[in-house]
This record gives sequence, C-alpha cells and structure tokens, in this order.
Amino acid sequence: MMNEQGKSDRPIVPGTPANQPDAPGSAKRNYWDIWEQWIRVEYADKGKGLAEEKAETAPQGDRTQRRVRGASAASEALSQALDRIRQAARRDKGLKFTSLWHHVYAVDRLREAYLGLARQAAPGEDGRTWQEYGKDLEVNLRDLSERLARGAYRAWPVKRVYIPKADGRKRPIGMPVIEDKIVQRATTEVLNAIYEEDFLGFSHGFRPGRRAHDALDALTVAIQIKKVNWILDADIRSFFDTLSHEWLVRFVEHRIADPRVVRHIRKWLNAGVLEEGVLTEPEEGTPQGGSISPLLANIYLHYALDLWAEQWRRTKAHGDVIIVRYADDFVVGFQHESDARRFHEELRERFRRFNLELAEEKTRVIEFGRYAAERRSRRGDSKPPTFNFLGFTHICGKTRKGAFRLLRQTIPKRMRGKLQQVKQELKRRIHEGTTEVGRWLAAVAGGHYRYYGVPGNEPALRAFGYGVYLHWWQAICRLSQKGRITLERMNRIAARWLPSPRAHHPYPAERLTVNI
Repeated sequence: MMNEQGKSDRPIVPGTPANQPDAPGSAKRNYWDIWEQWIRVEYADKGKGLAEEKAETAPQGDRTQRRVRGASAASEALSQALDRIRQAARRDKGLKFTSLWHHVYAVDRLREAYLGLARQAAPGEDGRTWQEYGKDLEVNLRDLSERLARGAYRAWPVKRVYIPKADGRKRPIGMPVIEDKIVQRATTEVLNAIYEEDFLGFSHGFRPGRRAHDALDALTVAIQIKKVNWILDADIRSFFDTLSHEWLVRFVEHRIADPRVVRHIRKWLNAGVLEEGVLTEPEEGTPQGGSISPLLANIYLHYALDLWAEQWRRTKAHGDVIIVRYADDFVVGFQHESDARRFHEELRERFRRFNLELAEEKTRVIEFGRYAAERRSRRGDSKPPTFNFLGFTHICGKTRKGAFRLLRQTIPKRMRGKLQQVKQELKRRIHEGTTEVGRWLAAVAGGHYRYYGVPGNEPALRAFGYGVYLHWWQAICRLSQKGRITLERMNRIAARWLPSPRAHHPYPAERLTVNI
C-alpha cells in the first residue's frame, strides 16, 4: 500500500471521482480548475535504433504516424499515472505515499521534463546547455534514469548570480545544472499531483493553471463584495533565504513517506551554493531558480501559514476575514480592527516558531475598504492609505456615480526602474539598426502592457509608453550625425514599432467569481 512502508502500491482504478465540497473556508475553484489540464508537448523521435534501419522502406507518412502515436501513448500513460496519484490524494487527506520515485525516474517523465525547460536558460556550474544535452538525449536520459534508480545520482552545487530589481537592489538567483533541472521538474510534476489536492484556494503562487492576475482579481473582488474595513499588508523577511530545512522536511513527510523522494529533496537543499568560486553549504533557505524551489516554498507556507490562518479565521475571528497569498506575498483583510491587530500579533509568534520573521518596516495594519474614505473624512483624517501587492498600488477610489471602486495602478518606483533599464539598454544597443531595436522595444512594451494592463491603469500605461518613446528618441538623436530627428519622423518610427498602451484584462468581476 502507499501508506505502508515496504509494501507495493494498492491497485487504484482510474475513474472520475464524485463531486466533493471544497475544504472548509477555502476559495471555491471555478474557471482556473479548467486551466489545470496540463498542455502536453509531443515528444520528438526517441532515438535511432531499429526505426532507422527500416527508414528507407517505410513510407514517410507511416513513420510520422507511428511517432505521433508513440508520443501520444507515452503522454497518456504519464497522465494516467498522475491521475491515480491525484485520486488517491483526494480520497484520503491523511494518506502517506510510500512509492513515488519510480514515477520520477521513468525515461518518458524525464524526457517530458527536459522538453519543458527553457531552451535559452543559462547553464549551471557544469556548463552544459539545453542544446548540448539534447544532442545525445536518449543516451543521457537513460543514463540519468539508471543513476536515479540505483541511488547513484548526485546533486551539483547551485551557481548563484544576481539580477537587478526595479528598486535598485539585486535579487539572488540560483542556476542548477541541466540534470538537476530535469530531475527537479520531474519530481515537481509528480508531487504537484498530491499537493494540488491539499493546497487551499487562497494560495495562488507557482501553481499549475494559476497566475498572478488570479490573485489580484481574487483580492479585488473580495475587497469589493466582502466586509473588509482593515488590511494587514504583510511582508516576510528574506523568506527563501531563511526557511528551515528541518521544518521543510518534516512538512514534506506529512504526505511523502518514500525515503528516496525525501532523500533527494535533502540533496538539493544541502548541495550548497557556488558564488565566485566559493562554495557555501547553508543550513537554511532554498535557492531561487530551481524548478522545485517554488513547490517547496508553497509546502512550507501551507503548513506554517495557510492552515493556521484558515483555522484562525474560523475559530477566533469575530467578523469576515479574507486571505490572498501569492508565494511569499500575502494580504489579509478584516472586518474589525481588533481582529486585524490580534492576527498580526499572533502571526508574528507563529512565524517565529518556524524560523520566519515579518519585516516590520513593511508590515502594517491600515484602514481600507468601501467605507474607509467616508469614515476617515468624518474624523477629519486624510484619504485612506494605499498598499502594494504584486506590482500594483491598491487605492480606494470611486466610480463616476460615486460608488466604491478599488483602483490598481503600477507602482511608480517599479515603472521608473523599468524605464531606467530601458534607457541603459538603449545605450548598449545604440549601434543596432532601427528594426532590431524596434522589435526589442515592442517586446518590452508589449510585455509591460500585458501584465499591467488592468482597467483603471491606462494613465500609467500611457506614461510608460511615453517614457519608452522619449528614451528611444534621445538614443536616435545621439546616434545621428545630422542633428535632432524631427518629431514627424520619430512619430512614424514609433507608430511602426511601439504597441499602443491599452488594458489587456477585463474587470475582475467579469472574469472571476470567488468565495473567500
């Protein structure tokens, strides 16, 4: 059985489970459940064995059909295996899985993980790129599978680099070697089948089928329709660098009793970090950049925060409480100020138990919601404070008819930081042609509009677009030997390459109905 050490798995018949209610108090899953159907990539040709010997006599159409049928059959087998795990996890919330590792080291699973990696990602410490590993893909995958099966696999230290943030600071990113990426991705795929049945509805970060805008829309709708008068704007200090390895393994073992899975998670945690040739072996934290790091972070916060917060609002709160979490960023809304203050104090103690700490300079309880502006005006106070979440400043606003409306605007500091990055990159690309620079700027501006293009944020979108326009104009003028480029010519260039700023997302209430 899966819940007995050393025994074989009990048979599980694939089938459609009966409808079950959501976990008490969790957000009801609706449209994003449909998105959780994984998009499977079709496999490339799996090798050159006997198929090549018959290549000359077999018609091209037959070879293609056999290859597609083989890839589809392998993909279907992988999907069915995950479905059986998912159904077992759904039926028994206390079940411990004792036999999972063979799902990870299956060659088809490893191949799927390899094909799902970013092609142009920087290599790790061994220097092997995605393309180099793929030259002898089948040989490499079979060798990797055999080492995983017999316990000879060894995790490499993670190469650490720093990328600039919009506020001028630098974010540490770990770059695992290609084989660690493959195995971590395959492990994450298998473990997701279990933990997606456990995670609560208000957890959104780094989960299949969920995006940052799901969390943003859930928060917006909850504030507008629930009795939210106070907001706890919380921030965890250096979460990925301080989470306890001991607690993380204990949390994993609540569900995973396969010692091989736990052993490899320990390997990745203890592999060490290589920075400028110096190897360090941290006793806490998990490097950002690994395929399994987001899942481990969600597991940690599921037990350290989510389950406790869910129980707290059911047993201790005197009014409505809403929670929205995206990875280590979370916002909690309250009907009563006393609940907000008490939750804040008890959360501080709760985190201390699990080696976490709130960044007190960034954590605060503020008056916010439908009636905040009116109540503060009666007391003679200023407008309600704002708070930041996932790149947006959230503001108490009004519609043209005077009704409450939650406004979301791009955080000014982030927009200025992004424009500064564009300016510096334009200086580096100054000698490239207009076509190359135009394509790059179109991608940059388009990506910005697609993320920040929410209703009500059009002025900030236009300000960003105008900033890109000005920086490009200045770069072209510095390059020209004939003096300043005319406004008419610059307008023609911008119209050719720069996309128009516009909202890409509908109103949250039109796309999302939540019960938080």
